[in-house]
Amino acid sequence: MKSTVKLFLLVAFFFAAFSVSAQTTKAVKLGHINTAELLSQMPEMKKAQDSLNAKDAEIRNQLAEMQKEYERLMQEYQANLSTYTDLTRTAKEQEIQQTIERIQTFQNLAQTEMGKAQEALLKPIMEKANKAIQEVGKENGFTYIFDLSNGSVLFFAEDAIDVLPLVKKKLGI
Repeated sequence: MKSTVKLFLLVAFFFAAFSVSAQTTKAVKLGHINTAELLSQMPEMKKAQDSLNAKDAEIRNQLAEMQKEYERLMQEYQANLSTYTDLTRTAKEQEIQQTIERIQTFQNLAQTEMGKAQEALLKPIMEKANKAIQEVGKENGFTYIFDLSNGSVLFFAEDAIDVLPLVKKKLGI
């Protein structure tokens, strides 16, 4: 259903674009770019990815320590269960449950923190790339530049213009 709607909108868009161009003397100049490829080649992306990987490793280490604590508590509980009084057994079970809850809370907070870090690191890089694409579009007279990385373009001719080299040049890559 979504694909059909996308296809319909894309066809309608092209008809509208071509009917507008038929009414004016300016020809439609279409270009395409793979922004995922562009971003992967930007030096800032490597730094951002390294930073995210370091943060992820730190979180994984903390989580591993928490898991070890949980396993230690479980082993101790299972080994000494027969010797525990009801009160001690209940206290140990609560301690184990609290450890499980701390691990779950940590995982949720870590996921949120990673999302915020990713957004903070990647947003300026994406803005820089978008700005360069906009400038290349204006400087070279493109009517539209389509992004191939999100799969929204269903067809482009062999003579379609790939603006990736122009944007890379603009960014000094």
